Amino acid sequence: MVHYKTLKNGIRLVVKRMEGLMSVSMGVLVGTGAYVESDKEDGISHFIEHMMFKGTKTRSAFAISNEMDRIGAQMNAFTGKDLTCYYAKSTTENAEKAFEILADLFLNSTFPHDEMTREKGVIIEEINMNEDTPDDLCLDLLGEAYYGRDGYGRNILGPRENVSGFTRADVEAYMSNRYTADNIVISMAGNIDITLAEKLTEKYFSCVPASAKQERAVEVVPKHNSVVRYKDIEQIHLAIGYPSVKRYDRLYDATMVMNSVLGGSMSSRLFQTVREKLGLAYTVYSYTTAYSDTGMLVVYAGVNADNYMKSVDAVYKCIEDIKRKDITREEFERGKEQLKSSSIFAQESTSSQMLLYGKELMYSGKLYDFEDRIARVNAVTMDDVFEAVECSFDSSRMAAAVVGKTDKPLKI
Repeated sequence: MVHYKTLKNGIRLVVKRMEGLMSVSMGVLVGTGAYVESDKEDGISHFIEHMMFKGTKTRSAFAISNEMDRIGAQMNAFTGKDLTCYYAKSTTENAEKAFEILADLFLNSTFPHDEMTREKGVIIEEINMNEDTPDDLCLDLLGEAYYGRDGYGRNILGPRENVSGFTRADVEAYMSNRYTADNIVISMAGNIDITLAEKLTEKYFSCVPASAKQERAVEVVPKHNSVVRYKDIEQIHLAIGYPSVKRYDRLYDATMVMNSVLGGSMSSRLFQTVREKLGLAYTVYSYTTAYSDTGMLVVYAGVNADNYMKSVDAVYKCIEDIKRKDITREEFERGKEQLKSSSIFAQESTSSQMLLYGKELMYSGKLYDFEDRIARVNAVTMDDVFEAVECSFDSSRMAAAVVGKTDKPLKI
């Protein structure tokens, strides 16, 4: 059973009732992230996410975590390019208390000065860790190479100088523009009574002023660019990005099937060729990122420096085969089954369902329909996949990034 309601102030609630379980996942989703940040704000969405856990009007940072632990609940958050989410998971019997703590954190955080100072140091160490994690760094550089230094090309963590300089006034100004009633979705999934879910949402979130977010226009123009970052490490990490479909494009599912054939599974071309047959990489895969107005197909590999160019040739060979529409019926059917099974597996996880229903409502304004999702995947044809191939792999708009003991960017 799925329940949906819009509060008078514009906040939306969606509840997926999953009877027979003993737990519930609850999330507060905000339609904001690195994509909408200005140069001055770069990194502030992630900074705010961290600071929300550092104390409210009635609870210290320790009290927040201690009270959640006392009821055996879990609480966390994440920041993305266009979404920030605060969530908790608890037993059904402790759902009311867990939601109250989550609401207190979201609505009543005070951003103490001393906590802000300490957390800046924590985030700067997170930035340092990202710099020391070459696969993450490589993919961040690819985003910048493809989208530029604005919008989707921003690193979620932001630059050190910005993080060091954020003030409470900066936080409050950003939240007043983005943490608005029309930009918030409450999502719950699991064994929770619909009436209780609605009562809790009304009790804690009806006080949020009815307000609308202030949009920041960001021009999305994919770049044809290749970048390199020298690091004295054993492997060469490489990532290649091609234009891909938007979130609700009619070829979205066909593109996902194509990606499964290319590098989305252990039976894929990239894995079986580059790793299993040639032994050139431990990690090699592909994936798609789809946003409301753009998308990217990414191929990534971490390879031995001595086999760098041989690995690049092998990766390009797999891509060229897909570009020639060299896809078998067996690969096509396998890709569809993988796509369907991922949706089916998600049906059995309260956390996955909470995010799925929350994101769908946030992005499309509609309720997620599982039956329709499976029907759309079943309807994908080989011709659809071949059309998706034709819409992908535009070499004139591709980008690349390399991290390792080389100063030569990948030729594109």
